[in-house]
Amino acid sequence: MKLGDVIIEDTFAEAFPMYATRLLITALTKRWAYTAALKATGFGTSVIASPGECDIEVFVSPDITPDGRPGTYIQIYHSDLASLKLVTLVRIGQCILTCPTTALFDGLPKIKRKMSIGRALAKFGDGFEKEDTLYGRKVWRIPVMEGEFIVEDSVGVLKGVAGGNILILAKNSESGLEAAERAVKAIRKYVKGVITPFPGGIVRSGSKVGSLKYPKLRATTNHLYCPTLRGVVKESKIPEGVNSVYEIVINGLRREYVLRAMGVAIKAAVQVPGVLMISAGNYGGKLGPYHFYLREALEVVKDVDVKLG
Repeated sequence: MKLGDVIIEDTFAEAFPMYATRLLITALTKRWAYTAALKATGFGTSVIASPGECDIEVFVSPDITPDGRPGTYIQIYHSDLASLKLVTLVRIGQCILTCPTTALFDGLPKIKRKMSIGRALAKFGDGFEKEDTLYGRKVWRIPVMEGEFIVEDSVGVLKGVAGGNILILAKNSESGLEAAERAVKAIRKYVKGVITPFPGGIVRSGSKVGSLKYPKLRATTNHLYCPTLRGVVKESKIPEGVNSVYEIVINGLRREYVLRAMGVAIKAAVQVPGVLMISAGNYGGKLGPYHFYLREALEVVKDVDVKLG
């Protein structure tokens, strides 16, 4: 099928279940809420080598935060609960507790399954910490040089979805990058409950599982989508005229959020001249239980008029 002049390949993105948590960071100002969120989500691209997959989801106004201050939602993902808890504790302790004026609340208050974090973090108070109830939530008050760090006792955890994606095949890197930037911008504007964990939400070096040459490597370059290998690799998936490919990887709290994010990303990307095709990365359906077809993603956003400034 085509969307405008751009070919939409009849294929699917293959995604995987991952445990996820959502944290709400508040601070005196939006700047400090953002600063803490930015630090806390660093080095969070892929569990292939990073300590969890994470990113900033969205900024929220003081009207909807427990303490009436500006806030930022972040999401953290990992393949198992023990690892998720560890990386969450470390990221909070090193990047949020240390940041001026911040507090930390459960970003999934309606989820029944909880992960205890407050008691462990409270030990930083060296016995001077106090358990309390604030804003209708069980919290720990940890004395720090600035004053107090407030952290909720537990946070919600659920089975999320990781690895939804689209591939943008373009005439050159300039048009491909512009399309990828617009795709990420559209996701952030039109979809909540998802993150794009790579730098700026964009991947220039998509990978495949394992290696053709180096058996100890868990992942290596996705050679089938490398334009410089079109004449080298017989199975190359790079059509004539394509000289650059970018990938947008999407993690979400629910399957439908990821599908919707893929849809608006496609709609945004095809608006850029020089984009020739939209595809998706998969493993033939053999590894991941979630199969997000591009045509289905477009169907769920058929009534969304994607407009970006």
